[in-house]
Amino acid sequence: MLILLPPSEGKTAAVRGNPLDLGDLRLPVLNPARTQVIDALVELCSTRPAEAVDVLGIPKTQPELVDANAHLVEAPTARADRIYTGVLYDALSPATLSPAAKRRATSRVMVTSSVFGLVGLADRIPAYRLSGDATLPGLGGIQSHWRAHLGPGITEALGDGLLVDLRSGTYAAFWRPEEVAALTATVRVLHEHNGQRKVVSHFNKATKGRLVRALLESGANPRTPTKLADAFRDLGWTVEIGPTTKTGTQLDIVVAEI
Repeated sequence: MLILLPPSEGKTAAVRGNPLDLGDLRLPVLNPARTQVIDALVELCSTRPAEAVDVLGIPKTQPELVDANAHLVEAPTARADRIYTGVLYDALSPATLSPAAKRRATSRVMVTSSVFGLVGLADRIPAYRLSGDATLPGLGGIQSHWRAHLGPGITEALGDGLLVDLRSGTYAAFWRPEEVAALTATVRVLHEHNGQRKVVSHFNKATKGRLVRALLESGANPRTPTKLADAFRDLGWTVEIGPTTKTGTQLDIVVAEI
């Protein structure tokens, strides 16, 4: 089973640690594409910082984010599950997982990254600022770049297991699981209030974090979208199986708002 998460916009920079070594990251097949993004991002931020503010959508009150990108290759690194922060990762709380669940998280969970394509939770990376919908001079759109390069990495990480896709729309555009649609479950969280269902960003992220945490702790390893739905139901979630499309079977997790 491979669980794909979106990254967080906010990141906690490492205070100490070795600089980035692409050779230590999972999925070395992605390293040439990773190098292209890093080179374009560092060049922009180190030589044209004022332009970088506009290109990257960085608040003018946070020039340190441009500087961090400029020094990406020599910045200290930490595990990805310590770099990514925010609502989803707070709910997942990787540091407080049981030892068995931590091992499962290391092998089964990967984060979609604008800079690195995919990273495992134990991969050591620096903090960076690069949105998935950005366009870098000399490289082009981040989404189109990864659409051209991400497939072999995901195929390698997935093997013949089930793909559990929890990516947000921006990062889902990096790669469409059309070739493995029969073994893909796209998970959507719907919040129900007064008989109406809708997606609410904050609760959506928190619920996805709790879903992944519960799945890792349970030890369940479903092989089909239907079995995944059963596993979530066994864990107390309300699940509705939606249509199967060319990108997988949709599972709706329905949460009643209080």
